[in-house]
Amino acid sequence: MITLTILTALFFLPTIIAGARGHNTVAIFLLNFFFGWTVIGWFWALIWAVTDKPRIQYVYATR
Repeated sequence: MITLTILTALFFLPTIIAGARGHNTVAIFLLNFFFGWTVIGWFWALIWAVTDKPRIQYVYATR
């Protein structure tokens, strides 16, 4: 039973990381759930989860 729990946690690792980093957790969960069984889909979700969120930078013009 513990093995199943550990494997499930590893499978949903991108979703867990996304939640901790403040990303769109629902979208990453859906990607992980439907395409995580493929290696490409799992890595896609993982890369999306660990990348930085885009930062908005304001540039003020001085006169």
